[in-house]
Amino acid sequence: MVMSATAAGTDAPGEGSTGSDAAHSERAVRYPAANDAHEAITIGVSMSLTGALGLNGRSALLAQKIWVDDINSRGGLLGRPVQLVVYDDRTDGTLVPDIYRRLMDVDEVDLVLGGYGTNTLAPAMPLIAERNRYFVGLMGLGVNTERQYPNYFAMIPTGPDPSSALTEGFFELAAQQVPRPRTVAFISADAEFARNPIIGAAENAEKHGFTVIDEITYSLSTSEFTPIIDSVVGKDPDLLLLCCYLDDSIGLVKALRSSDWVPKMVGGAMTGPQSTAVKSALGPLLNGVVNYEYWLPVPSMMFTGVEALMNTYQLRAQAENADPIGSYMAPQAYAQMQVIEQAVAATGSLDDQALAQYTRTESFDTVVGAVKFGIGGEWEHPRVIQVQYQNVTDAGQEQFKHSHTQVVVAPAGYTSGAFRYPYRAK
Repeated sequence: MVMSATAAGTDAPGEGSTGSDAAHSERAVRYPAANDAHEAITIGVSMSLTGALGLNGRSALLAQKIWVDDINSRGGLLGRPVQLVVYDDRTDGTLVPDIYRRLMDVDEVDLVLGGYGTNTLAPAMPLIAERNRYFVGLMGLGVNTERQYPNYFAMIPTGPDPSSALTEGFFELAAQQVPRPRTVAFISADAEFARNPIIGAAENAEKHGFTVIDEITYSLSTSEFTPIIDSVVGKDPDLLLLCCYLDDSIGLVKALRSSDWVPKMVGGAMTGPQSTAVKSALGPLLNGVVNYEYWLPVPSMMFTGVEALMNTYQLRAQAENADPIGSYMAPQAYAQMQVIEQAVAATGSLDDQALAQYTRTESFDTVVGAVKFGIGGEWEHPRVIQVQYQNVTDAGQEQFKHSHTQVVVAPAGYTSGAFRYPYRAK
């Protein structure tokens, strides 16, 4: 079933404007600006700095800038300084191919870097494959599953089965509860990023013996979510799986909490609660929600260099208009640059084929731990964690820097506390 509600209001200036000529009407941002373009190794990227995912994109870019500062302070790569060349794709996938064409043909960057997520990585892939470029992306979920382009690599830690990885832990936890829940409903955005997670969720539900009794898809223009929640209430599923963007997460959780209906477990595939702005907007309404994450400051995930990165990131975040905490984006984006750094240093080359060959076969030491790529450029082994929000007292941001409000409840090797079941808003 597809549902839509009241259309969202007008975007803030610069946040929602799009157009086919946008990539050509805006100048690239170069960081650092002072580098001599003829001397520097240039790395070009299309990044979502405005639009629906602008906050996440700005957080990723800040982490990449920190890496540039770090590598340049050590003498650069191959004895040359490094410079980022960045265009804002406005979270609009239609702009992405022209941006990469401009980066390669006009700016003539040495290397191209994959941007933020599925909606903007997928449109880049045909051109990247045509040019046979080395391409390390960030949070694209399953963008290379069908194409199997050999020079693509993903920093999202979803492993060889990315569609199912986000929600595998959600259903595993549910299957362990007594009495055992039996039914589930899906609510998802009608967008590219949501399709693979919902396919995976259906596979996981079947694998763990759950019956899907409702599937609702809503338009991204939706701003009133009460009718969507009301449509599920009558069917009373044990589990409610949500696959949504940032603002949608706020709307759906608030609508759920305004209802008298209380499912036994909620969350799963929300791209929202990872953002500090969403956490603050929901405050205690988040308590009980179970959702995926990739890194949090729990003892089992304090890999070499990550604490220093996060300290630097949080000091600079306000000035960069980035997420003030950055746990979701900063470690993965910095690690993305470490992969490129180690491949270039080991091969002594900027040749796309040499870099891709090295990346396919070697392991990388990063701020998110050891990374080795496997089939389709995905991580050889998944490392998606499930987090349950607990003990959230108010809208204050400081509490979300600590693990007592974000308890890792799966997988077993990374847990930091006990899972609370059934779902309650306390």
